[in-house]
Amino acid sequence: MEQIWPDAVKSAVKLGPDREIVSVYPYRAACPTSVWVKLLDDARSEIYYGGYTNYFIWQQRPRVAQILANKAAEGARVRFLLGAPDSEVTRAREAVEDVAFTISTRIRITLDELARIPDSGIEHRFSEGHLPLSVFRFDNQMLVTPHLHGLVGHDSPMLHLRKLQPEGLFDRFATHAEALWDDAVQP
Repeated sequence: MEQIWPDAVKSAVKLGPDREIVSVYPYRAACPTSVWVKLLDDARSEIYYGGYTNYFIWQQRPRVAQILANKAAEGARVRFLLGAPDSEVTRAREAVEDVAFTISTRIRITLDELARIPDSGIEHRFSEGHLPLSVFRFDNQMLVTPHLHGLVGHDSPMLHLRKLQPEGLFDRFATHAEALWDDAVQP
């Protein structure tokens, strides 16, 4: 088959390091809600929201707080890495974005939602090192958004990755996310 259609086979079958890329979206907002829903529903051991505000997850589906609490009760590690709402980095980013729905407001929405899930075991920390990159992990799959200068998160591109090999793209981003978590401040 490769002799007859070598270009077709090479473009249809991923053999190199890009085989961990499931999908690419030109905008985070272009990723269907059904992808986020399935990733959360299928996750059993690791759920990591490493976005600077993470506010949008509360609008994606009904009862997401209860779903997260249930996942934590069933043994999943559920974590939120957020920007500090009153930090200088947050204020500087707000000036760049220059939108009415400020970053600090979006962070406070997430903090408020998390506060409504008392004693759930869901962890959260503050970090400013992840402003230019969001990592959302669901067991062995993740969504990664490299933030483009001057754009809000939903306007930046996004990669959907699946772990298929050691030290591949998935592991590179997972290692980065864990380092940020380890350096983050507990509220």
